[in-house]
Amino acid sequence: MKKTISLLARELFQKCPDTRSNIITEASITGLPQPVQRYLRYTNIIGKETIKTVKLKQKGSMRPQINLPWMPLIAEQYYTINPPAFLWFGTIKPFPFLSIVGKDQFVDGQGSMIVKLFSLIPLVDGRGANFDQGELLRYLVEMIWFPTAWLSDYLQWDRIDSQSAKVTMSYYNITVSAILSFNEQNQITHLTAERYYENGLEKWSGLCEEYREMNGIYIPTKCEVTWNFASGDFSYFRGEILEIEYNNCRLG
Repeated sequence: MKKTISLLARELFQKCPDTRSNIITEASITGLPQPVQRYLRYTNIIGKETIKTVKLKQKGSMRPQINLPWMPLIAEQYYTINPPAFLWFGTIKPFPFLSIVGKDQFVDGQGSMIVKLFSLIPLVDGRGANFDQGELLRYLVEMIWFPTAWLSDYLQWDRIDSQSAKVTMSYYNITVSAILSFNEQNQITHLTAERYYENGLEKWSGLCEEYREMNGIYIPTKCEVTWNFASGDFSYFRGEILEIEYNNCRLG
């Protein structure tokens, strides 16, 4: 699957127009809710070029069910901002000689999730409207790692109060929303939303921690993702950003 991922990543970046990046100014954030303006100033994007492509590497752990142990994970991910799309490839090693590989993506308005044992034996092949919604929502909240994307035309903002705001993204007739919560340091600390799980929408949230400067921009380097079921919370992903590159379409 690794070779396939490289080809898909190259195709993804080829869809991104080779246009000059604009410089973010104070005027660029005018009109956004005040907590969002403060947050964007904190990230240090003022005076920076708009981000068009992203490559990152992360490590962490996952568990498919609440009664199963956490399993170590390494992953790489590729994004384009216009058009909004991503490709994620992760490898889980529950035991030294056992590997499970997964691919999540959202491209051309379609989301999918594929999981295989030893890159060969299919375990999950998820597609359809529920996955379109879930993967677009994932893209929306992961803008925390490339914050100039919060200025994209396909977003709509609504102020909630001095420490929170709602963002809505509409693309390919799919609409998703998330509530962003900010702390006194103007960092995004929590993101909450509703995401499809099996037969319906469920509450879903992300915790953002340990902001660091990477490539001149302040981003959270650790996160934890949780399903907030009525029966109780199920945390299933914990990740840490190891490397991130902006506007570099070279692969390899």
